[in-house]
Amino acid sequence: MQSIWITGASSGIGAACAYKYAAAGARLVLTSSSAERLDVVACKCRELGATAVIVLPYDLSCSHGIDNLADDAWNALQGIDIVMLNAGISQRTNVEDTSIEMIRQIMEINYFAPIAIAKRLLPKMVARGGGKIAVTTSIAGRFGFPLRCGYSSSKFALYGFFETLQAEYYDAGIRVTLVCPGRVCTNISKYALDKGGVPHGVMDPGQADGMSAEAAARIIIRAIAKGRREVLVGRKELVMVYIKRLFPGLCGRLARKIKPM
Repeated sequence: MQSIWITGASSGIGAACAYKYAAAGARLVLTSSSAERLDVVACKCRELGATAVIVLPYDLSCSHGIDNLADDAWNALQGIDIVMLNAGISQRTNVEDTSIEMIRQIMEINYFAPIAIAKRLLPKMVARGGGKIAVTTSIAGRFGFPLRCGYSSSKFALYGFFETLQAEYYDAGIRVTLVCPGRVCTNISKYALDKGGVPHGVMDPGQADGMSAEAAARIIIRAIAKGRREVLVGRKELVMVYIKRLFPGLCGRLARKIKPM
């Protein structure tokens, strides 16, 4: 019976993964900034067969309480086998319209929060003989993408930190899976920050036509179980990751032509 903590669990990929794990009888801690939406997910998880469901709402942009949050999650289940660092926020503004304050907000949620959680849990996992850390990045963390300067930067940064963590603690039983979604049909575009820091409020066409969150969850959970270093999740848009690897100049030209919304 696995003990799993999922951030960003109130919708999208996080909720879909929670449902899959619940159906397998897992013990869950669910975190999101919305207590109301978390309660809905938690109820469904219990119906699906989760053996325990604990709800820990928290706004991950508030860095001062993250250590206590991580301790509460760990203690709630007397240990965590898998932590899914999935919470995130995007944007829909060009560089000139993106304030430093907006970039800092994105970095707090997308980068500093997951690394703070990982640092807090790491010694506990090592002492138990190991554990799994899954981190939701993005194909925007593999190449620059229009209207995503802060978002893309935060996702690039996750690769640097967690690839280093994996290299240092592999022999201690720590396994990191970098989850790299392309276009998955979630609400991330609706909550993305627009000019002035207000929610974008619109489902991007590319997002709406993307892979379902349920299909994405199946791929992600299988990759975590196998201990894969990275898993690409999406459809034809994923080819850009390989183009960047083999033909970076071509990738740059294609990125300039991508419809960012």
